[in-house]
Amino acid sequence: MKTFLAFVRKEFLHILRDRRTLLVLFGMPVAQIILFGYAINTEVKEANVAILDQSRDVRSTTLVNTLFASGYFRDAGRLQRPSQIDSIFKAGKAKMVVDIGPDFAKRFEEGRASVALIADASDPNLANIVTGYGAQMIARWSASFPEKAVPQVIHMQQRLHYNPEMKSVFLFVPGVITIVLMLVSAMLTSISIAREKEYGSMEVMLVSPLNPATIILGKTVPYLVLSLVNAIVVFLVGLLLFHVPMQGSYPLLIFEGFLFILTSLSLGLLFSNIADSQQTALMLSLFVLMMPTILLSGFIFPTSSMPYPLQVFSNIIPAKHFIIILRGIMLKGAGLDSLWPQTLILVGMCAALIGVSIKKFKIRLQ
Repeated sequence: MKTFLAFVRKEFLHILRDRRTLLVLFGMPVAQIILFGYAINTEVKEANVAILDQSRDVRSTTLVNTLFASGYFRDAGRLQRPSQIDSIFKAGKAKMVVDIGPDFAKRFEEGRASVALIADASDPNLANIVTGYGAQMIARWSASFPEKAVPQVIHMQQRLHYNPEMKSVFLFVPGVITIVLMLVSAMLTSISIAREKEYGSMEVMLVSPLNPATIILGKTVPYLVLSLVNAIVVFLVGLLLFHVPMQGSYPLLIFEGFLFILTSLSLGLLFSNIADSQQTALMLSLFVLMMPTILLSGFIFPTSSMPYPLQVFSNIIPAKHFIIILRGIMLKGAGLDSLWPQTLILVGMCAALIGVSIKKFKIRLQ
């Protein structure tokens, strides 16, 4: 019994002295509960909506003010002509456009006014919710005029761009591709340097003429090639098995995929430099990346519906920016002129992570 109690005491002391184990045991469950509690929210708040008012009369102005007074929509600007609808969707500045037809006040009095709700259906769930909110508010506004004898004052129209059939697979496949590439790439490299430390072969590399930058980059290249092959496979599965459309440029898609994979590999290298063993490196890759990447990247839940601190925090997650790029290229046919902000962010992240990995590389094991 004394031996058993001594062993139990030793295990307690070992756990209490290991800060990383304590973080996994107590910190990660709390963080996950907080993330689930705030991030899992299908209610849309302050969705960006642009207005194409072809009448600009008293009735149309009142309707627009009613829409934005609800708190569900945020003004994304005024459009001057219908040809601007596609460009504002490609730029990601609006999720819905409210198209108010000409002579709105006159036709409203006659009971034949027209309003079209045009949504960006690259995210079908969000498009469905936003158009539903818009239709309900317009119907309530129309019903506030009881003096009208006609049963339906405004004839509603709904048009969905990029995903007219509202297939949710078009939303999830780009997100799944992003999650798979990020987790696999990070896990592959996270154990590379940690394995050398654990097996004792790091000493051989440290006494060689190789500098830290050469070692880091030399370990990155093989995993970069393997990850690119993995990217091609998952992309083909999405195209052939799920019939996800590919509207944009293949060279741009390859370039953006290469940039995202390199960013993920750099993040794994950073974990590998910090960790002393393969197990620790894998735990860092899984627990630090998995939950935030799934919940805060816009993969399932729109980040615009989350509390403001989480919206700000989500900007440091590379997967968020790549999902925007992937959906833009595949579903919308967007080019670099629309996706350059996300591309620039990934370039900055990649350069910063590689620099930190080289700086954190220990030239001495002790």
